[in-house]
Amino acid sequence: MFDRYQREIHYLRLSVTDLCNLRCRYCMPDGVEKLEREAVLTYEEFLRLAALFAQCGIDTVRVTGGEPLVRKNVAQLVAGLKATPGIRRVTLTTNAVLLAEQLPALLDAGLDSVNISLDTLRPEVFRQITARDDFAAVQAGLQAALESGLPVKLNCVPQAGVNEGELETLAALAKDNALQVRFIEMMPIGYGAAMPCISGPELRARFARRWPELAPLSAAQEHALGDGPAVYYTVPGWQGSIGFIAAVHGKFCASCNRVRLTSQGFLAPLPCQRDRVRPACPAAQRRGRRAAAGRHPGDHLGKAPGTPF
Repeated sequence: MFDRYQREIHYLRLSVTDLCNLRCRYCMPDGVEKLEREAVLTYEEFLRLAALFAQCGIDTVRVTGGEPLVRKNVAQLVAGLKATPGIRRVTLTTNAVLLAEQLPALLDAGLDSVNISLDTLRPEVFRQITARDDFAAVQAGLQAALESGLPVKLNCVPQAGVNEGELETLAALAKDNALQVRFIEMMPIGYGAAMPCISGPELRARFARRWPELAPLSAAQEHALGDGPAVYYTVPGWQGSIGFIAAVHGKFCASCNRVRLTSQGFLAPLPCQRDRVRPACPAAQRRGRRAAAGRHPGDHLGKAPGTPF
């Protein structure tokens, strides 16, 4: 499936719920309105849509939220996605509060990898960011994932005046653990618009001063970690690597390969752009998906790829 800029779209982010059990200061500090049950797609509807997306060329599905593990029986959905012809990989993004207890079922369902969101290694800062005291549960989830052998990526949003003093400590988790610690620039949308951005290039230069041998992975090594927007570096002797997702300064829109399906059945090429595709007849669904892909924007502001801000 190609969009109007001839980018191949093969990656679907599937949001199973808008709800979350944390209240991160840059995301949803006040929570979200709980929807009526009928407004949210059932797992059967998600699987019907996934099968149709696969017919259009989607081969990778990431289960997200909100926080996906607050919805019951997510492992059941993962198993169904893994059984869908054409779907090659099923992954999960989570804050890991509930991961330790649900991981065995997810592994049995065939989950291929997990991304864990964690911005700090200090319980008091965790509470400042999330307004919750669940740091121990997150640590347990991270440890369980690492011990299981499941590929793990750790996502951190650098925040000026909050966690900026411990970013090297977070990065150093990749020294003795076979995981990727990724630093994602604060996006200037929603609550994040009022917060200063620590840029990816700035952070990369800072890490190079701390670890002078920091060097980029080869193209083959990066490809093995997926085909997302992260640029990876490592230090000789480290088990893992450090990634940078420069959502503002990187301008990686020209290589975008994904669309998003919301919990209510909206297809969103960008978080702020929606086309309704809740299951009706299969032919209409396919027409809707292809039309939405054709309206996929060039970059964050809807410009053609490569257009200067």
